[in-house]
Amino acid sequence: MNTPLIFAPDFAARRARLRKLLKTEKVEGLLVTNFINVTYLTGFTGDDSYLLISADDEVLVTDLRYTTQLEDECPNLKLKVRKPGEQMTPTLVSVLEKSDFVKLGIESGSMTVGQYVDLQEKLPKIEFAPVKGLVEELRMCKDKFEIDATRLACVQARKAFEVVRAGLTPDTTEAQVAADLEYQVRKFGGKGLSFTPIVGVGARAALPHGRPTNKRLGEADFTLIDWGANSGLYVSDLTRVLVTGKPSARLEKIYNVVLEAQLAGIKAIKPGVKCEDVDAAARQVIERAGYGPQFGHGLGHGTGLDIHEAPRFAKGQETVLKPGMIVTVEPGIYFPGWGGVRIEDDVLVTKTGHEVLTDVPKLFEECLVR
Repeated sequence: MNTPLIFAPDFAARRARLRKLLKTEKVEGLLVTNFINVTYLTGFTGDDSYLLISADDEVLVTDLRYTTQLEDECPNLKLKVRKPGEQMTPTLVSVLEKSDFVKLGIESGSMTVGQYVDLQEKLPKIEFAPVKGLVEELRMCKDKFEIDATRLACVQARKAFEVVRAGLTPDTTEAQVAADLEYQVRKFGGKGLSFTPIVGVGARAALPHGRPTNKRLGEADFTLIDWGANSGLYVSDLTRVLVTGKPSARLEKIYNVVLEAQLAGIKAIKPGVKCEDVDAAARQVIERAGYGPQFGHGLGHGTGLDIHEAPRFAKGQETVLKPGMIVTVEPGIYFPGWGGVRIEDDVLVTKTGHEVLTDVPKLFEECLVR
């Protein structure tokens, strides 16, 4: 059985931190239209609801479908419930008309252009100021609840993978692996998978985002599997390569270069280090081995409520690592027509360095499926 999470997030504290950021943007409030950001700030897990937050107040604009759910998830939150059939914009207008906003921030990454124009036309006395990434900035550093929830997602992903691996046969298809991973994650208490898993047999392993097909594992000597578990809200993200046939010298060589690169990237993770420098630490290993052109994506990304969050490990990314960030480290080498190797783990930035949260074996000899 999985250990239940006993620490609850402090949503009021999260909103307080957001209010400090609003001052730096010189806006009086923020209309939060990204549903994931609404969840982060309130605990409400539904959708079709916006959060309007000011210096000293907040109101969730929602509809009747969620009133019971809201009583359970955020009972002390002020609500504006839309009437049946009423669209979001007219309800927002009715709320904002009664407010004292002169300059209101809006999430430029999620609000539609049409809604932005409608609000400007209907509320000419309010200046709507597009802002980017404020809540996402807060989400980069996880609290204890978020870290524990991610740990649980990593455990669920590992257990599911172990069961699926034990049942593989040459006739098992990519699609069957994907379906069984979903089933096993749920059996171990997860909400489901973090994303549609990537399962690539042989040459299809060269597709970094390949979708599962009916290709059978016995049709090639190795298979790449990229999967993760959603423990309820927070997610994990792993990749392993399984050797299902006679291991070739080429595969072993490339695999060990990727593993060396991943270990170098993980070793570089600690507070104060720039994201681009972590990317470089791993990328240099692959480039020295002569495979630089075959590593065509960034080294990794943050995880949390979304499978892809800030920060990012890539060239030009100057974000500095801080304790509480959870990131993936996933170098890869890909040859179209032959296949690809990628190894991925989830890593927590600690006060003194890092902690690898995923513990699925990854030495080459541990990837051999007898």
